[in-house]
Order: sequence, then C-alpha cells, then structure tokens
Amino acid sequence: MGMRAFAVPLVVLALAGAEPSQHQPAPGAAARVVPPAGPRVLRVCADPDNMPFSNRRLEGFENRIVALVARDMGASVAYTWWPEQRGFLRHTLNAHACDVVPGISAGDSRLLTTAPYFRSTYVFVYRADRGYHINSFDNPALRRLRIGVHVIGDDYNSLPPGVALARRGLASQVVGFSMYGNSTKDAAADPGDAASADPERSAPSVLIRAVARGDIDVAVAWGPLAGYYAARDGARSGHRLRVVPVQGADAGPAGRFVYAIAMGARRGDSTLVAQVDRALAHRRGEIHRILRRYHVPLVGDSARVAAAGPCAHGAEVAKTAEAVCE
Repeated sequence: MGMRAFAVPLVVLALAGAEPSQHQPAPGAAARVVPPAGPRVLRVCADPDNMPFSNRRLEGFENRIVALVARDMGASVAYTWWPEQRGFLRHTLNAHACDVVPGISAGDSRLLTTAPYFRSTYVFVYRADRGYHINSFDNPALRRLRIGVHVIGDDYNSLPPGVALARRGLASQVVGFSMYGNSTKDAAADPGDAASADPERSAPSVLIRAVARGDIDVAVAWGPLAGYYAARDGARSGHRLRVVPVQGADAGPAGRFVYAIAMGARRGDSTLVAQVDRALAHRRGEIHRILRRYHVPLVGDSARVAAAGPCAHGAEVAKTAEAVCE
C-alpha cells in the first residue's frame, strides 16, 4: 500500500466530505489493539507517517506534545498507529485501541475533547521575491495568478480554499494538487514503515515545492503543513517563502479556515480528559515552544502565548493582530 493520504485535521476532512482513500487498509483489517493499560501508560492513536504531526520515529510535533503530557501525568506512552483518514476513529479510539487521539478539532461531537492547546488557520504561501501582498481571497492579484490547492476530487470544491476560490469565480486560476501522496520509496512498502518513508514525496511537500520552483504563484494550505514545509523547502530552494494567514474568510462550515486543536478521548471518559487538561495547562509554555519550532502559524489565544519573531530557515509568517510564528 504505497499511496496514502496526508492528513489535515480530521474534522476538516469530514466537513469536506472527503471520500475514503482507495488505499485504505484492506476490508476487515483492524488496528492492533494494545492491551488495557495500567494507570501509568497513556495509550495514544496516531498516524505513522504524517509529518509534521506524527510518525513512527516520534519526530512530529504531536509526538513531542504527547510525550510532554504523559511525562506530566507520570505515564509512559504506548502508540497504536493507523493512517489518518476517514474511518480513523472507528478503527482506533472507538475500537478501544487507545484512549487519546491528538490533533482533534476542539468540540468535535464524535468524542470528548480537551481544552484546545493551539489554534491555527489556512494560509497563503508565496515567494517573497514576487512582491505580492496577499492575505485575502478578495485580493485582485489572484485573478492573474496560478493558485495551487489540495483537492480531493476534480471539482476543486472539496476543501475550504477550493470553495472560497470557486465562490469568487477563480476556478480557472486553480491548479489542483492531489491530497493523496505517495510518501514511500517502495510502492509495496507499508506506508507507516519508517525505513521506507520519503518526505520529499509527501503531498504537502509537493505543493509547497511547486511554489518555491515557480511552477505556481501561490498556494493555499492548512497552516501547520504550510509553515513546516515552507521553512524546509524554502531554504532548500534558495527562495524565501512567505506564509500569510487567510483573513476575512467566508463564514460557515464549508468556509471555515480557523481551527482550535485539542486532544480527544471517548465520550464519557471525563476523568482522563481532566487529567490531560491539567497537563496541557501545566506544559503550555513548552507546547508553544514546540509549535514555534515546527513553524506552526498560531492565531487567537495561542498567538498571545507565542513570542513574536520571524520564521527561520527561509520562511516567514506575516504578522498581523492575530497571527504570529517564530
């Protein structure tokens, strides 16, 4: 199973009406169920190959935040890995393969969520040497530019950026990039196999590299993905990339651009959620230092916690009253 989906927040995928990847685990497959844990083990379900969020090497920022939370709780961490796509909760949390899932939209009614530990937004990404000043879908410059977005189908309306561009009659400017990428070197390899992982082939990296190369003029992408890959691919290309939060976005579920991110547990597990909440609050400063290190654009309350400053390694995030990244 070489092809797989990169993951946006699960709620984004759900609201977009995304169809399951044709490369989902085989019918009847089930996540390996970790035996019931003792009180000092935090059982976590996460994607094995989804940088910058998580991977088997524990290199993602969600891996590091989970480790902080577990340490604060006096617990060790036991992972169950499953690709983050439609059906993820059914195969993991709801199958009792784990007790906690990071990276959930706060308030998701399918589970019980903690307080959010950061808020982020969709962003525009473009080369600093182009002289653009784009922070809104209403910017007239977009009418003459090639705009890259991730798409699920072929109608460009699946995800919020596609909806916003279509509403403004900009569909002809859109260059669609599949959100299903092949991030493994060997097509026959397990997509979660750390030895076969190839970040260069991941879907978000392909989109951001297209901006750096000049294949497209601007990309619109989920902030944590864009910030991470703009910093990395901008530096490699020799072109500084600007990461600018979307402003004045459309209202409503289809046009939602800002998400508060929390951890999720099974409904009714309020004791565990309260424990995780205490750890998140206690480790708040360390969590935001991790997020800044991964160039996650922060908005709202989380921005007031984060220190101001330019993004390093070839990317910068435009500072507004609501957004800052370092």
